Amino acid sequence: MNLFDSDRRSLEAAAGAIGKIIEEDGLSEVSGVVRLSASLEDAVDGVCLVQECGPEAADKKRELFAKIDAVASSDVILASSTSTIMPSAFASGLPGRHRCLVAHPVNPPHLIPVVELCGGEWTDFEVISRAGEFYRDVGQVPVVVRREVQGFVLNRLQAALLAEALRLVGDGVISAHDLDRTVSDGLGLRWSFMGPLATIELNAPGGIGDYLQRYGGIFREITAAPPPSSVWDAGNVERVVESWGLPPTPDMIAAKSEWRDRRLQALGDHKKQQDPTTNR
Repeated sequence: MNLFDSDRRSLEAAAGAIGKIIEEDGLSEVSGVVRLSASLEDAVDGVCLVQECGPEAADKKRELFAKIDAVASSDVILASSTSTIMPSAFASGLPGRHRCLVAHPVNPPHLIPVVELCGGEWTDFEVISRAGEFYRDVGQVPVVVRREVQGFVLNRLQAALLAEALRLVGDGVISAHDLDRTVSDGLGLRWSFMGPLATIELNAPGGIGDYLQRYGGIFREITAAPPPSSVWDAGNVERVVESWGLPPTPDMIAAKSEWRDRRLQALGDHKKQQDPTTNR
């Protein structure tokens, strides 16, 4: 794997972070796989896919993709890690736009395998298919977003849950910590190995259609008044933060991140040990 950044310090820091993950996870078989490249041209030479991880700004990505498109071989897939910017915003004017797409990973990507693949209307389906094969080969779980939509799918789902969480805590319906427990010790346990549709399929004798027929009415009432955009305003955010408690220090964030990664690693190992034929 070739790694390049125009900022040498960022490049060395990224290589160090990757090396730490390899060491901690005992991945001796891939030790030394990361090579620091001296230039963009060197980085894209002989590769099958480029994963761009630049600033989350459309103008910066347009600049980066124009450079990459100009120097990468014509059969190389050009993918962006962006979580918010649609491919048409940075690749629509490129000669090689047919090979450009978003490949949005989830943090931390070495422990959470899903990758959202989203092309523009001009992206060749064969390119998306090849990208999917690549990510599957390296142990990821690619999902195809069939058309451009702001936030793609993962962040739209996250935004819906987070907005309702902010409303409930901000309105004093529940404390911030009890809200989190409702997910981590409730919905999240099922969602760690099955999605929301697979979940409701098992909650009614006749499956998804039966569930929605039985409970659609109450959900229609609940969603008739969705969380207002004001849940993101400073006043409501202050109420949520106050309910959560004192803000963490950088050391606390680092320690909690390490704890999260250990738990994700254990969960991932557990899931790999299960019989995949029992999954649909």
